[in-house]
Amino acid sequence: MTSRCILQAALLVYFSTTVLAMNYDLLQFQLSSSSVECQELLLQLNGTSKDCLKDRMNFKIPEEIKKSQQFQKEDIILITLEMFGKTFDIFRRNLSSTGWNETIVEDLLATLHRQKKHLEGIMEEGNFTRDHRTLLHLKRYYLRIVQYLKAKKYSTCAWTIVQAEILRGFFFLDKLTDYLLS
Repeated sequence: MTSRCILQAALLVYFSTTVLAMNYDLLQFQLSSSSVECQELLLQLNGTSKDCLKDRMNFKIPEEIKKSQQFQKEDIILITLEMFGKTFDIFRRNLSSTGWNETIVEDLLATLHRQKKHLEGIMEEGNFTRDHRTLLHLKRYYLRIVQYLKAKKYSTCAWTIVQAEILRGFFFLDKLTDYLLS
């Protein structure tokens, strides 16, 4: 009787890890696809940074994001949610001076929102804690971006610089989500 229970428990653990691994593969694919879609939409927003070189700023993306191999898969999900969420919040701001195509901006917001909701659903299913030093660093990073936009009065050049910075953030996000496959 006891060996039968042990066998059932072992099979349950084996199959749940297999399902979890497949879910991480699927999640990585979804995150990667959403990231690429956001990058393509950002690139369609016609901004040229050479006229705005004087407005450049180092927003100081957290170092730990650049060295993403240190994170557990749960950490990656939390960080990705934060990045999608904060990017969504930034692009909901005063875009009137940009001259950007509103349809592209709406598509970008829809993609970010959809992915944010998906990740929030995953977090509800799992055991995630939001007490994470990297999340605090990310919040500060995005706060610097928002403060920059406000200081520059949401000018076209400020938005062009922010657009380039958000694209840079997606580069690190892509590297980060690749670790969901390992």
